Amino acid sequence: MSISKSCVTILLLAILPMGARADQTDEARALASQLTQQLGAALKKTLAATGPEGAIAVCRDLAPAVAGELSRTSGSRVARVSLNARNPLLGSPDAWEQQVLAEFDRRTAAGEKVDSLEYSETTDEPHGRYFRYMKALPVQPLCLSCHGGAENIPDQVKAMLASEYPHDQAIGYVLGQVRGAVTIKQPIGTTQ
Repeated sequence: MSISKSCVTILLLAILPMGARADQTDEARALASQLTQQLGAALKKTLAATGPEGAIAVCRDLAPAVAGELSRTSGSRVARVSLNARNPLLGSPDAWEQQVLAEFDRRTAAGEKVDSLEYSETTDEPHGRYFRYMKALPVQPLCLSCHGGAENIPDQVKAMLASEYPHDQAIGYVLGQVRGAVTIKQPIGTTQ
């Protein structure tokens, strides 16, 4: 029994997008890792040198700068989002991101480790087709002095947060929760 040339072509077309998606996921995963590693290193260094008051500047200034640089060099939109954003202008999720973050919360409540939570898919949107990826950001011990409960946040930090972020929703977290996610949005074409 022989397979016609058109059947082989159809089979290849069905297989190729999966391979392309695996490559896209690997690239997105690498971008997310670069962002979290750079920010984590800067936060640890700053916390050791100046305490949580200095760490506010890392998240306020360095995080968007690093995300912006990764966006420019990759051609994708790289950002951090949260259902409880500290800065609504930079950290508010779109509808797709809201759904993924809600699913991360559900999966965490069902016992999955936050560190393992990621999701990707290709979406068709009014302005084109996109590969979307999200990697959950867990609440870690170093997060609690700015994002924990009122008892964890020093008074000076509370005052700085109130001044810098009058619409802050990013407090009250405990270890192991989903703080938010790194989100990657890569254009892959236009919709028909």
